[in-house]
Amino acid sequence: MKDRKTSRLKGLGRAPLGERRAIVAEAAGLSSPGIWDERTLGLADADRMIENVVGVMGLPVGVAANFVVNDRDVLVPMAVEEPSVVAGASNAARMAREGGGFDARADAPLAVSQIEILDPAVGAAGRIREATSEILSAANGALPDLVAVGGGARELEVREAVGDASRLVVHLVVNARDAMGANAVNTMAEAVSERLVLLAGGRAGLRIVTNLADRRLARARCTVPFAALAREGFGGADVARGVEAASRFAEADPYRAATHNKGIFNGVDALLVATGNDWRAVEAGGHAYAARRGSYGPLSTWRVSGESLEGALEMPMAVGIVGGASRAHPTARLNIELAGLETGADLACLAVSVGLASNLAALAALASEGIQKGHMRLHLRVANR
Repeated sequence: MKDRKTSRLKGLGRAPLGERRAIVAEAAGLSSPGIWDERTLGLADADRMIENVVGVMGLPVGVAANFVVNDRDVLVPMAVEEPSVVAGASNAARMAREGGGFDARADAPLAVSQIEILDPAVGAAGRIREATSEILSAANGALPDLVAVGGGARELEVREAVGDASRLVVHLVVNARDAMGANAVNTMAEAVSERLVLLAGGRAGLRIVTNLADRRLARARCTVPFAALAREGFGGADVARGVEAASRFAEADPYRAATHNKGIFNGVDALLVATGNDWRAVEAGGHAYAARRGSYGPLSTWRVSGESLEGALEMPMAVGIVGGASRAHPTARLNIELAGLETGADLACLAVSVGLASNLAALAALASEGIQKGHMRLHLRVANR
């Protein structure tokens, strides 16, 4: 991520709209506040993005302040309709900032497409494994531009008897570089499926990306000093213990875990919508990952350690900054610039950091004054305008 002067923009939410835009533009190094007016989605652009276009529906785009991710200040664009999400993330980022901010890491951008083979012949798996080099070469031949930038097919995995002996599934593992990768892996899967069927016998089934992107995880951690958690009427140590208790509740109960994870996606989704990413794919992968052990659980955990609260989040994060709406939507391009994102890994690291912050915002409120006090205050402010 590009360096920013600072993300600690005190009083941003209280500044008038025009002044607020100027503050953010200066902090992000953008040319002028009017850039937001110039880069909006017009009907002509919309008509090229999806089918049967009749209009455009807008969402508010806010900027979450105070974020430090991997020792760099970051301004976070968030497109969301719900009050309190941007303010909550900003407030939690301020707390985490007191402990050094967020430390985030992302795996290599490996996307996986599944090629289903029905009624395979005896010895099918072995014949496919023996032809791995041939299959990978054919897959890469379908997308030479991806190979030219350092991406391409890397591995072939064969899963036998998926459900029962009548189904064999081949996983084509592709380095998608700075793209989300669904179109690339689907193109490659279709390019090699006929050869796989000839090797395996049987007949072709589905050929499609899996959104359980467990080869493409992102992780974020933060340490929040007790002093940063204190709020009116509640000591920081008490809030920290309340957050840990809420985390353990989510670990014990899938009903609570679902709402716990919704708090994470409040932040993740808003960032992904703002940057033109497929937030639905990331949600699907996140929820599937939360249930990977046979019971649905939380994607993040919180524990008290010494005089601090420590949080950690791990989840699949198949995102990109090239291709799709991230390229076609002018506001998405502007938001990528605003956040200083230079690679898909930058976005993945920022997304899990924002998710962890949003989770902390909700849990800290639940552990102190309750979710309604601040949350409903913002709702009422919006309703009464």
